[in-house]
Amino acid sequence: MGAAFFYHLTRRRLQDTLPVLLDKARGAGWRIAVRGPDAERLAWLDERLWLGGDESFLPHGLAGGPHDAHQPILLTTATEAANKPTCVMSVDGAEVTPEEVQALERVCILFDGTDPEAVQHARVQWKTLTDAGCAAQYWSEESGRWEKKAEKEPAQ
Repeated sequence: MGAAFFYHLTRRRLQDTLPVLLDKARGAGWRIAVRGPDAERLAWLDERLWLGGDESFLPHGLAGGPHDAHQPILLTTATEAANKPTCVMSVDGAEVTPEEVQALERVCILFDGTDPEAVQHARVQWKTLTDAGCAAQYWSEESGRWEKKAEKEPAQ
C-alpha cells in the first residue's frame, strides 16, 4: 500500500523541484508518470527536463511517442500511463484517486503555494485521500528546506 506525499511549493518553482523528486524516485528504482491536465504545459516541462544538463540527465518522454511503454519517466495527461508506473507525480491539479494511492508505491502531489486555487485544490485532495484511508504526508519548504508538517497514517 502506497502513500500520497503533498509538496507545497513556496520557494522553488515546479520546474526546479520536479527534477529533484524525479531523481529520488528513479534512485528508488521506480517508473514514474508525471501527470498534468494540460498537454501544452507538459510539453513545456518536457523541454525544461531536457535542459537540465549532463549531470542531471533524466531519461524521459512525452506521451504519444513510439516508445512510451519503455520510458522510465513519462509525462502524460492520461490516468493510465503506458509505462506502467510505480509512482505518479501529479502537477497543476491533476486528479489522483484513492485506489491509485493504494496500488502504487508513491503518489506525489506538487502544488503552487502562491496560488490560492491550487492550495484549495490540494486541501480537497488531502481530505478525499485521507478520508478514503490513504496514508499521506504534507511537506512544506516554507522554512527554506523541506520539512514534514503533517502525516496521516492509513486506516486499518
